Amino acid sequence: MSEFEFGGKIAWRPTRAQIEQSNLYRQFTRLGFKSLDEFQRASVHDIAWFWDLMLRELDIQFYEPYTQIVDLSDGIQFPRWCVGGKLNIVHNCLDKYQATPRARQIAVKWEGEEGATRALTYKQLHDEVCKIANGLRALGLGKGDAIGVFMPMTPEIVIATLAIAKIGAVFLPLFSGYGAGAAATRLNDAGARALFTADGVFRRGQVVPLKHTADEIAAHCPTLEHLIVLPRAQNRIEMRRGRDYWWDELVTLGNQAGLASETNLETTRATARTNAEDLLMLIYTSGTTGKPKGAVHTHCGFPIKAAQDLYHGLDVKPTDTLFWMTDMGWMMGPWQTYGALLLGATMFIYDGAPDYPAPNRVWAMVERHHISLFGLSPTFARALMKYGAEPVKKYSLASLRAFGSTGEPWNPTSWLWLFDTVGGGELPIINYSGGTEISGGILMGNFLTPQKPGSFAGPLPGMDADVVDENGNSVRGRVGELVIRQPWIGMTRGFWQNPQRYLDAYWSRFPNVWVHGDFCAIDDDGLWYILGRSDDVIKIAGKRLGPAEVESALAKHAAVQESAAIGVPDELKGEALVCFVMLKPNHADVEILRKELRELLIEELGKALAPKAIYFVSDLPRTRNAKIMRRIARAVYLGNDPGDTSALENTRALEEIRRVVAK
Repeated sequence: MSEFEFGGKIAWRPTRAQIEQSNLYRQFTRLGFKSLDEFQRASVHDIAWFWDLMLRELDIQFYEPYTQIVDLSDGIQFPRWCVGGKLNIVHNCLDKYQATPRARQIAVKWEGEEGATRALTYKQLHDEVCKIANGLRALGLGKGDAIGVFMPMTPEIVIATLAIAKIGAVFLPLFSGYGAGAAATRLNDAGARALFTADGVFRRGQVVPLKHTADEIAAHCPTLEHLIVLPRAQNRIEMRRGRDYWWDELVTLGNQAGLASETNLETTRATARTNAEDLLMLIYTSGTTGKPKGAVHTHCGFPIKAAQDLYHGLDVKPTDTLFWMTDMGWMMGPWQTYGALLLGATMFIYDGAPDYPAPNRVWAMVERHHISLFGLSPTFARALMKYGAEPVKKYSLASLRAFGSTGEPWNPTSWLWLFDTVGGGELPIINYSGGTEISGGILMGNFLTPQKPGSFAGPLPGMDADVVDENGNSVRGRVGELVIRQPWIGMTRGFWQNPQRYLDAYWSRFPNVWVHGDFCAIDDDGLWYILGRSDDVIKIAGKRLGPAEVESALAKHAAVQESAAIGVPDELKGEALVCFVMLKPNHADVEILRKELRELLIEELGKALAPKAIYFVSDLPRTRNAKIMRRIARAVYLGNDPGDTSALENTRALEEIRRVVAK
């Protein structure tokens, strides 16, 4: 492995103040632990003790207390948490604050691409959630009913998400960029009865007619009875009588049903008393084969893990404003919503393209909204690098105290650009890696541990992670598989109506060990590194090569903006290396560049790993949250079915790959 991918030099060290003021340090010292390592060991030695501790630390309130924190009688793969307990997560996000000073604090800040802004206090958010919850009840919706959310990132998407949980229904988030087929597949799998949508969304100054897509979805979803439409873009749409309701009409329905009487606040603001393990959310993840998988999450699972990660890793406090660049259809949207509100912080959401109308948009929003914690992907950082420091330096980023990062491995150039150019060499980059089925992170940075470019401090408290070889034995100092040896409270309760697929995906390789599918390594200083998906790994003549290593080498060339490396079948070597490269502007002589990049890879990786081919493209296949889909690029290169491509924002990139390969 290269120095960056596995080791390197310390780039950031926390100050004494950062350490001592952090949530994590204060908690473990208060408990009498002398070090983070000691606390970490205790957290996985007795998982019942640890998660009971965290429920109290996060002030998670129950209507009826649990009698047992975790029951493993059905096996480690199917734990039951907070046995016998009753709670609704919305009580903990909103209800419990209403008679406290926090009711006056800002809960949600928002900005739209067109420049509109809005803010809701915890009281205002609570009141709006109650109105929509009452409207849903008036439609006959309630506990156990699946309700889809296919909306732009406005305050109403947060309101809808919480209103669904408030009545005990099941939240089904959908990426706002899905086509009708992808959304209908997910809604049909869950038997959804209602769908929140909008007339349209703004994207790069244009209106995307979302309601039209929602109508197509409804035509292919026989269980769908109701569409609730937010007037966002004011474009012309058709409303179907008896099925479609404007957002304000839903509020009126709740009023007419007698659910919103000021003389009966108990009924008006009633929150369903759900069981701790009642279904909260079905969130679907895509694969390259088979239909999407519905990860099952409960009231006492996903939100608790989200809040714990934000509390320990990103050090979120009530004084923080958190902005994670995402969509509610991806895990990080609900994660930010539940995590920030459980911690009493302010969440910021943005509806639009993050570099529109100019690449300075995000930095202007940081200054304007006093954002203190900003989460982004390495891909987004790489995209902004080409504009240099000027768009950053126009704005004061004094409110920032850390970056968050997830989605894929960093390369050193982009990590150091964010650290030095944007962060002034002072702000930590809290690396974060886990997934939808995790409810957050396995590994994360923190405010206590020094950082090297691209590194993680290690497993989060409560996560019994390890790196193992092909036989399941722990390894250090070399690359292995990332695994988890014990359950945690946020662990998915399985795949919806398909437990065997869940077992095959995570539990089939080693007995009673969760295999996550990431290659990982731990260096001599105890820092951890994610090196890419293990199913993305390239094996050339017996040597295992991570795509991130190739892409980091290519990034050293001044002409390269971004790249994706894949392995393709080769009769002699087993696999050969193929690279797709995006160039910075004004680099026209591609044949000279192709030769230079080939020589660069040989110099960095060795002659045996020389690429079979280098193709130049204008874009790479990526999701809305900027994750590059290498497996899909490989399938297209080979002429195979790429599988479910509904998560892609730019399917045109697939056509370009087909075209350049065919030349």
